[in-house]
Amino acid sequence: MHGLLPALKRGFKRWIGWRRLGIAASVFIIAFAITTLVRTLKGIDTGVILTALTEIPRGSIGLAAICVFFAFCTLTFYDFFALRTIGKKHVPYRIAALSSFTSYSIGHNIGATVFTGGAIRFRIYSDYGLNAIDVAKICFLSGLTFWLGNIFVLSIGMAIHPDAASSMDQLPSSINRLIALGGLASIGAYLVWLCMGEKRRELGQKGWKVVLPSAPLTLVQILIGVVDLGFCATAMYLLMPANPPIDFMSLAVVFILATLIGFASHAPGSIGVFDAAMLVALPEFGREQLLATLLVFRLLYFVIPFGLAISIMGTRELWMNVVEPWQERRRLAEACAQANLPKQVTPMERERLLRQANKR
Repeated sequence: MHGLLPALKRGFKRWIGWRRLGIAASVFIIAFAITTLVRTLKGIDTGVILTALTEIPRGSIGLAAICVFFAFCTLTFYDFFALRTIGKKHVPYRIAALSSFTSYSIGHNIGATVFTGGAIRFRIYSDYGLNAIDVAKICFLSGLTFWLGNIFVLSIGMAIHPDAASSMDQLPSSINRLIALGGLASIGAYLVWLCMGEKRRELGQKGWKVVLPSAPLTLVQILIGVVDLGFCATAMYLLMPANPPIDFMSLAVVFILATLIGFASHAPGSIGVFDAAMLVALPEFGREQLLATLLVFRLLYFVIPFGLAISIMGTRELWMNVVEPWQERRRLAEACAQANLPKQVTPMERERLLRQANKR
């Protein structure tokens, strides 16, 4: 028996591994979601969907867009908080905001957020002297902010309205409430553990070591995630059909669960997965009306930010790799002309002669 567990562990690492298991889980979630979505959408009338789109009040769409804007503003503090936690205080807020917004918007829409978002972060932060390990720490701490906020809000919501999760996880309300209390207890235990000294807060070894935020800073970290989720859930709530009525907390529980399932699937933009989860969890709403709501939310939260992020990154790369080198060459050419330097010299010789001319 003592030799069986180590043998199973070695066999798991050799033949399966966590990476293959994660890929298999993602494929299963996506396949199951698509199957559920196709089955749910049978008999859908596209004309009714178009009519439902026109029935969503323009004021509600405008308010939802404002909530999405503030959600992405809050999202910028994910990276800013992580940068200050690892001691990279020379990186300004505007760069943290750029990295948070573009890495999340592009990474979440393309899929495999860990890799795509990490690559975008590295491209931005490398200009400020950060290496791959620093970027990995930022990704880890940003992810921690996301999960702490989600667990806290979801646990509060499920404790108050356990029935809201039952339509999705098919568990009795009493079990959902126990899960919620367990989530709140785990956050409390985590905060107590953080209070037991800085050594306890150190993770990793040698070159890869990150010190977790203290308990008071972790409360700030949770607050960032809570505010972000609050704005997102409010945007969805504003777009929901008026009938039948649904309270905000119940919708927030369903919304967060659907978001987490979509996030776990690594599907581009959580497409199909998030939508299927919402449709299954809210059967009391007309399918056409709920689909209209999901379409508008997807436009506000996924499509528009993705287009903006692509435009920002494309403009930045064009400026840094084309415009700035051209301006530098032009500046050197003008300086050479003013100093009467010969055009035949090499660029290195030209810069040396320019420095000598400036000293005179």
